[in-house]
Amino acid sequence: MAKLLGRDEILQAKDLKTERVSVPEWGGDVLVRSMTGAERDAFEASILEKRGSDYDVNMRNLRAKLAAWTIVDEEGNRLFSEDDIKALSEKSAGALQRVFNVASRLSAIGPEDVEELAKNSESALSGASGSA
Repeated sequence: MAKLLGRDEILQAKDLKTERVSVPEWGGDVLVRSMTGAERDAFEASILEKRGSDYDVNMRNLRAKLAAWTIVDEEGNRLFSEDDIKALSEKSAGALQRVFNVASRLSAIGPEDVEELAKNSESALSGASGSA
């Protein structure tokens, strides 16, 4: 049986993973980091679009958005902001897909998560603002 963790052990754990991803279309490698819980919540909110009293999942620039949230420098700081998403979305689909695949795996985001988000977005975001 595994050790039972206490509060301090959990809060001090270095649990964010990074992975180097080869992106030949861009001429080298990028470092992709898993998202924190707060980052993932904000990312999910950014892909929801209010339609009347309901929310729909907005897939527009999804790969570029996830890349912007997860490509980091060697210290773990994001290289891109939300202002860079449009420019990133104009990069190679293959390159973005490669980053997207690793970022999704590191942050435990699967196709079922997007479906679940679409299904439960009304209750999950009651009172929240989802801007793209």
